[in-house]
Amino acid sequence: MTARFLGVDGGGTKTEFVCIDDSGVQIAGATLGTTYHVEVGHEEAVRRLGEGVARICLALGIAPTDLTQVFFGLPGYGEDRTVDPLLYAACGALLGHHRYTCGNDMVCGWAGSLGCEDGINIVAGTGSIGYGERQGRSARAGGWGEVIGDEGSAHWIAVQGLATFSRMSDGRQAIGPLHQRLAEHLSLRDDMEVCERVMGRAALSRSEIAALAPIVSAAADAGDEAAHAILVDAAEKLAALVIALVDRLGFGAAEPVSVSYSGSILTNVGLVRRHFVTSLQNAGDFKLVSPRYTPAYGAALYSRHNAGA
Repeated sequence: MTARFLGVDGGGTKTEFVCIDDSGVQIAGATLGTTYHVEVGHEEAVRRLGEGVARICLALGIAPTDLTQVFFGLPGYGEDRTVDPLLYAACGALLGHHRYTCGNDMVCGWAGSLGCEDGINIVAGTGSIGYGERQGRSARAGGWGEVIGDEGSAHWIAVQGLATFSRMSDGRQAIGPLHQRLAEHLSLRDDMEVCERVMGRAALSRSEIAALAPIVSAAADAGDEAAHAILVDAAEKLAALVIALVDRLGFGAAEPVSVSYSGSILTNVGLVRRHFVTSLQNAGDFKLVSPRYTPAYGAALYSRHNAGA
Protein backbone atom coordinates (compact mmCIF):
# COMPACT_ATOMS: atom_id res chain seq x y z
CA MET A 1 0.00 0.00 0.00
CA THR A 2 1.09 3.57 -0.70
CA ALA A 3 2.20 5.34 2.47
CA ARG A 4 0.50 8.65 3.15
CA PHE A 5 2.03 11.05 5.66
CA LEU A 6 -0.11 14.05 6.53
CA GLY A 7 1.32 17.17 8.12
CA VAL A 8 -0.76 20.04 9.50
CA ASP A 9 0.86 23.45 9.98
CA GLY A 10 -1.52 25.56 12.05
CA GLY A 11 -0.24 29.14 11.98
CA GLY A 12 -1.69 32.27 13.53
CA THR A 13 -3.18 33.33 10.19
CA LYS A 14 -3.75 30.14 8.18
CA THR A 15 -3.58 26.36 8.49
CA GLU A 16 -1.96 24.28 5.75
CA PHE A 17 -2.41 20.57 5.19
CA VAL A 18 0.21 18.67 3.16
CA CYS A 19 0.27 14.96 2.45
CA ILE A 20 3.34 13.22 1.02
CA ASP A 21 4.12 9.65 0.00
CA ASP A 22 7.02 7.56 1.25
CA SER A 23 9.38 9.14 -1.30
CA GLY A 24 8.52 12.66 -0.13
CA VAL A 25 6.39 13.67 -3.10
CA GLN A 26 3.42 15.87 -2.21
CA ILE A 27 0.23 14.10 -3.24
CA ALA A 28 -2.41 16.42 -1.75
CA GLY A 29 -2.74 19.81 -0.06
CA ALA A 30 -5.31 22.19 1.39
CA THR A 31 -5.37 25.58 3.12
CA LEU A 32 -7.88 26.91 5.67
CA GLY A 33 -7.99 29.72 8.24
CA THR A 34 -6.12 29.77 11.53
CA THR A 35 -6.67 26.98 14.06
CA TYR A 36 -5.38 29.09 16.95
CA HIS A 37 -7.97 28.10 19.56
CA VAL A 38 -7.41 31.24 21.65
CA GLU A 39 -8.59 33.34 18.73
CA VAL A 40 -11.29 31.21 17.07
CA GLY A 41 -12.35 28.96 19.96
CA HIS A 42 -11.88 25.23 20.52
CA GLU A 43 -14.91 24.09 18.50
CA GLU A 44 -14.04 26.18 15.45
CA ALA A 45 -10.40 25.09 15.57
CA VAL A 46 -11.46 21.43 15.61
CA ARG A 47 -14.01 22.02 12.84
CA ARG A 48 -11.32 23.51 10.61
CA LEU A 49 -8.96 20.63 11.33
CA GLY A 50 -11.70 18.20 10.41
CA GLU A 51 -12.46 20.05 7.20
CA GLY A 52 -8.80 20.04 6.21
CA VAL A 53 -8.41 16.33 6.84
CA ALA A 54 -11.61 15.70 4.87
CA ARG A 55 -10.33 17.71 1.90
CA ILE A 56 -7.08 15.74 1.84
CA CYS A 57 -8.93 12.43 2.00
CA LEU A 58 -11.38 13.50 -0.71
CA ALA A 59 -8.51 14.47 -3.00
CA LEU A 60 -6.88 11.07 -2.47
CA GLY A 61 -10.08 9.05 -2.49
CA ILE A 62 -9.38 7.55 0.94
CA ALA A 63 -10.75 7.60 4.49
CA PRO A 64 -8.88 9.18 7.44
CA THR A 65 -8.15 5.67 8.70
CA ASP A 66 -6.03 5.13 5.57
CA LEU A 67 -3.54 7.85 6.53
CA THR A 68 -0.28 6.19 7.58
CA GLN A 69 0.78 8.85 10.09
CA VAL A 70 -0.31 12.39 10.93
CA PHE A 71 1.38 15.28 12.69
CA PHE A 72 -0.75 18.19 13.91
CA GLY A 73 1.43 21.27 14.48
CA LEU A 74 -0.97 23.55 16.32
CA PRO A 75 -0.51 27.15 17.50
CA GLY A 76 -0.39 27.35 21.29
CA TYR A 77 -0.16 23.58 21.75
CA GLY A 78 1.80 22.62 24.83
CA GLU A 79 0.87 25.80 26.66
CA ASP A 80 -2.45 24.94 28.31
CA ARG A 81 -2.87 21.78 30.43
CA THR A 82 -6.64 22.00 30.08
CA VAL A 83 -6.91 22.60 26.35
CA ASP A 84 -4.08 20.34 25.15
CA PRO A 85 -5.76 17.02 26.08
CA LEU A 86 -8.99 18.22 24.45
CA LEU A 87 -7.21 19.06 21.21
CA TYR A 88 -5.32 15.78 21.25
CA ALA A 89 -8.49 13.76 21.77
CA ALA A 90 -10.33 15.71 19.08
CA CYS A 91 -7.59 14.98 16.55
CA GLY A 92 -7.86 11.28 17.31
CA ALA A 93 -11.61 11.40 16.86
CA LEU A 94 -11.19 13.08 13.45
CA LEU A 95 -8.84 10.34 12.27
CA GLY A 96 -10.38 7.27 13.86
CA HIS A 97 -6.96 5.87 14.79
CA HIS A 98 -3.96 6.61 17.02
CA ARG A 99 -1.21 6.95 14.41
CA TYR A 100 -0.75 10.64 15.06
CA THR A 101 1.07 13.12 17.28
CA CYS A 102 0.33 16.70 18.25
CA GLY A 103 2.86 19.42 18.90
CA ASN A 104 3.45 23.14 18.66
CA ASP A 105 3.55 24.58 15.15
CA MET A 106 7.14 25.72 15.83
CA VAL A 107 8.18 22.14 14.98
CA CYS A 108 6.81 22.58 11.44
CA GLY A 109 9.08 25.56 10.81
CA TRP A 110 12.15 23.69 12.06
CA ALA A 111 11.35 20.49 10.17
CA GLY A 112 10.75 22.40 6.94
CA SER A 113 13.61 24.87 7.10
CA LEU A 114 16.27 22.37 8.20
CA GLY A 115 14.79 19.15 6.82
CA CYS A 116 14.58 17.63 10.32
CA GLU A 117 18.35 18.06 10.79
CA ASP A 118 20.05 19.47 13.90
CA GLY A 119 19.96 23.24 14.21
CA ILE A 120 17.74 26.14 15.18
CA ASN A 121 14.79 27.71 13.39
CA ILE A 122 13.19 31.04 14.22
CA VAL A 123 9.53 31.53 13.40
CA ALA A 124 8.59 35.18 12.99
CA GLY A 125 5.08 35.40 11.61
CA THR A 126 1.98 36.56 13.45
CA GLY A 127 3.83 35.51 16.62
CA SER A 128 7.45 34.56 17.21
CA ILE A 129 9.21 31.54 18.67
CA GLY A 130 12.50 29.69 18.38
CA TYR A 131 12.89 25.92 18.28
CA GLY A 132 15.89 23.68 17.79
CA GLU A 133 17.15 20.14 18.08
CA ARG A 134 20.62 18.69 18.66
CA GLN A 135 21.43 15.01 19.02
CA GLY A 136 17.88 14.12 20.05
CA ARG A 137 17.55 17.01 22.47
CA SER A 138 14.98 19.75 21.79
CA ALA A 139 14.26 23.19 23.25
CA ARG A 140 12.19 26.28 22.60
CA ALA A 141 12.59 29.96 23.42
CA GLY A 142 10.07 32.75 23.13
CA GLY A 143 6.53 32.11 22.01
CA TRP A 144 4.96 33.49 25.17
CA GLY A 145 2.06 35.13 23.32
CA GLU A 146 1.31 38.69 22.33
CA VAL A 147 0.38 39.83 25.84
CA ILE A 148 3.66 38.65 27.41
CA GLY A 149 6.12 38.65 24.55
CA ASP A 150 6.31 37.45 20.92
CA GLU A 151 9.05 40.02 20.38
CA GLY A 152 10.05 40.54 16.77
CA SER A 153 6.81 39.10 15.40
CA ALA A 154 4.44 40.84 13.00
CA HIS A 155 2.05 41.50 15.90
CA TRP A 156 4.86 42.96 18.02
CA ILE A 157 6.08 45.17 15.17
CA ALA A 158 2.54 46.40 14.54
CA VAL A 159 1.99 47.21 18.23
CA GLN A 160 5.28 49.13 18.36
CA GLY A 161 4.16 50.98 15.25
CA LEU A 162 0.81 51.90 16.80
CA ALA A 163 2.56 53.10 19.97
CA THR A 164 4.87 55.24 17.85
CA PHE A 165 1.84 56.62 16.00
CA SER A 166 0.34 57.71 19.32
CA ARG A 167 3.55 59.48 20.35
CA MET A 168 3.76 61.21 17.00
CA SER A 169 0.15 62.30 17.29
CA ASP A 170 0.40 63.98 20.70
CA GLY A 171 3.82 65.55 20.23
CA ARG A 172 6.07 63.20 22.17
CA GLN A 173 7.87 62.21 18.99
CA ALA A 174 8.56 63.91 15.67
CA ILE A 175 6.00 63.00 12.99
CA GLY A 176 7.34 60.75 10.24
CA PRO A 177 5.87 58.85 7.28
CA LEU A 178 4.57 56.13 9.63
CA HIS A 179 1.92 58.50 11.01
CA GLN A 180 0.28 59.23 7.68
CA ARG A 181 0.58 55.68 6.39
CA LEU A 182 -1.18 54.18 9.41
CA ALA A 183 -3.86 56.88 9.40
CA GLU A 184 -4.60 56.24 5.73
CA HIS A 185 -4.53 52.46 6.04
CA LEU A 186 -6.96 52.52 8.97
CA SER A 187 -9.11 55.25 7.35
CA LEU A 188 -8.95 57.39 10.51
CA ARG A 189 -11.04 60.55 10.56
CA ASP A 190 -8.92 61.76 13.47
CA ASP A 191 -6.00 60.24 15.34
CA MET A 192 -7.96 59.31 18.47
CA GLU A 193 -10.14 57.03 16.35
CA VAL A 194 -7.24 54.54 16.37
CA CYS A 195 -8.33 53.55 19.90
CA GLU A 196 -11.77 52.57 18.64
CA ARG A 197 -10.34 50.69 15.68
CA VAL A 198 -7.84 48.71 17.72
CA MET A 199 -9.63 48.26 21.06
CA GLY A 200 -13.29 49.18 20.51
CA ARG A 201 -16.41 47.06 20.09
CA ALA A 202 -15.32 45.92 16.60
CA ALA A 203 -11.67 45.67 17.63
CA LEU A 204 -9.07 44.27 15.29
CA SER A 205 -8.23 40.61 15.82
CA ARG A 206 -4.72 39.40 16.60
CA SER A 207 -4.08 38.54 12.96
CA GLU A 208 -5.57 41.85 11.76
CA ILE A 209 -3.22 43.78 14.04
CA ALA A 210 -0.30 41.69 12.78
CA ALA A 211 -1.32 42.63 9.24
CA LEU A 212 -0.26 46.22 10.04
CA ALA A 213 3.42 45.19 10.19
CA PRO A 214 3.96 45.83 6.45
CA ILE A 215 2.89 49.44 7.05
CA VAL A 216 5.76 49.83 9.52
CA SER A 217 8.14 48.24 7.02
CA ALA A 218 6.96 50.52 4.20
CA ALA A 219 7.39 53.57 6.44
CA ALA A 220 10.95 52.49 7.23
CA ASP A 221 11.65 52.19 3.49
CA ALA A 222 10.24 55.71 3.10
CA GLY A 223 12.83 57.06 5.56
CA ASP A 224 10.93 56.96 8.86
CA GLU A 225 13.68 56.66 11.47
CA ALA A 226 11.33 55.44 14.20
CA ALA A 227 9.97 52.66 11.99
CA HIS A 228 13.52 51.72 11.02
CA ALA A 229 14.46 51.46 14.70
CA ILE A 230 11.48 49.18 15.37
CA LEU A 231 12.63 46.75 12.68
CA VAL A 232 16.24 46.75 13.89
CA ASP A 233 15.03 46.07 17.43
CA ALA A 234 12.86 43.21 16.09
CA ALA A 235 15.92 41.65 14.43
CA GLU A 236 17.97 41.83 17.60
CA LYS A 237 15.21 40.27 19.67
CA LEU A 238 14.86 37.40 17.18
CA ALA A 239 18.63 36.85 17.27
CA ALA A 240 18.42 36.67 21.06
CA LEU A 241 16.16 33.61 20.68
CA VAL A 242 18.92 31.85 18.74
CA ILE A 243 21.57 32.69 21.32
CA ALA A 244 19.36 31.42 24.14
CA LEU A 245 18.75 28.14 22.32
CA VAL A 246 22.45 27.57 21.70
CA ASP A 247 22.94 27.34 25.47
CA ARG A 248 19.81 25.30 26.09
CA LEU A 249 20.72 22.74 23.42
CA GLY A 250 24.30 22.43 24.60
CA PHE A 251 26.13 23.50 21.44
CA GLY A 252 29.87 23.78 22.09
CA ALA A 253 31.74 27.07 21.86
CA ALA A 254 33.51 26.02 18.65
CA GLU A 255 30.59 24.04 17.22
CA PRO A 256 28.98 25.61 14.13
CA VAL A 257 25.22 26.04 14.45
CA SER A 258 22.84 25.87 11.50
CA VAL A 259 20.16 28.57 11.76
CA SER A 260 17.16 29.02 9.52
CA TYR A 261 13.87 30.89 9.60
CA SER A 262 10.22 30.82 8.63
CA GLY A 263 7.29 33.21 8.80
CA SER A 264 6.57 36.47 7.02
CA ILE A 265 8.96 38.79 8.88
CA LEU A 266 12.33 37.11 8.30
CA THR A 267 11.19 35.83 4.90
CA ASN A 268 9.80 39.07 3.46
CA VAL A 269 11.28 42.00 5.40
CA GLY A 270 14.84 42.35 4.15
CA LEU A 271 15.84 44.94 6.74
CA VAL A 272 14.96 42.61 9.61
CA ARG A 273 16.67 39.63 8.01
CA ARG A 274 19.90 41.58 7.32
CA HIS A 275 20.16 42.86 10.88
CA PHE A 276 19.25 39.40 12.19
CA VAL A 277 22.18 37.91 10.26
CA THR A 278 24.53 40.68 11.40
CA SER A 279 23.57 40.13 15.03
CA LEU A 280 24.33 36.42 14.72
CA GLN A 281 27.63 37.01 12.94
CA ASN A 282 28.70 39.22 15.83
CA ALA A 283 27.69 36.60 18.40
CA GLY A 284 29.29 33.35 17.25
CA ASP A 285 29.80 30.67 14.62
CA PHE A 286 26.40 30.52 12.97
CA LYS A 287 25.62 29.17 9.51
CA LEU A 288 22.52 30.74 8.01
CA VAL A 289 20.57 28.15 6.03
CA SER A 290 17.94 29.31 3.56
CA PRO A 291 14.68 27.45 4.27
CA ARG A 292 14.71 24.15 2.39
CA TYR A 293 10.98 23.55 2.50
CA THR A 294 7.85 25.29 3.71
CA PRO A 295 6.63 24.71 7.27
CA ALA A 296 3.61 22.84 5.88
CA TYR A 297 5.83 20.43 3.97
CA GLY A 298 7.99 20.25 7.11
CA ALA A 299 4.96 19.06 9.05
CA ALA A 300 4.55 16.22 6.57
CA LEU A 301 8.27 15.38 6.81
CA TYR A 302 7.96 15.28 10.59
CA SER A 303 4.97 12.96 10.26
CA ARG A 304 7.12 10.61 8.16
CA HIS A 305 9.95 10.99 10.70
CA ASN A 306 7.60 10.00 13.54
CA ALA A 307 6.61 6.89 11.60
CA GLY A 308 10.26 5.86 11.44
CA ALA A 309 10.34 6.20 7.67
